[in-house]
Amino acid sequence: MAIDAETLNRVLWKIPNVLCLIGSRSGDQWNGMTASWVTQVSMEPVLVAVSVDVSAVTNRLIREGGIFSVNLWDRDDTRTFVKFSKPAQKSEMALNGRPIREGVTGVPVFTEAVAWIECTVWQTVECGTHDLFIGEVVDAGFREDVEDPVVARMEDTRMKYGGVKRGGL
Repeated sequence: MAIDAETLNRVLWKIPNVLCLIGSRSGDQWNGMTASWVTQVSMEPVLVAVSVDVSAVTNRLIREGGIFSVNLWDRDDTRTFVKFSKPAQKSEMALNGRPIREGVTGVPVFTEAVAWIECTVWQTVECGTHDLFIGEVVDAGFREDVEDPVVARMEDTRMKYGGVKRGGL
């Protein structure tokens, strides 16, 4: 039985996905990238997985640097994600004008994020158009002025990511 691409896209877009910024770094090159394919995959050790397009700068930086951060954003501030659909520009301690700090591994952590997770790469799994970076959590926390944040999700925007490639199936 064949399924048409439009139906498959509509179904897959119903899977709830967080919307976040992935921080990456290799040497002097830093980047931030909008992402939605993020999930916890183990409790011992505590592992988080992010799926990153193989052609993305972030993919190369995570492969080279072996570190990444997941920066969760407030649900009411989704405009930030539009600025991170292309490689970020670093100016002093900011990426695309958003302030960052160096995490414990040296990876950029966005100071405006309501919560963050910092990881070292535990394993990389090649998955077709994307690589799944499984990271062991080495640090995590909340922004000090935020008690119980409600984080941004894909459904809070008009953005769509996933399904099949344009013209696919």
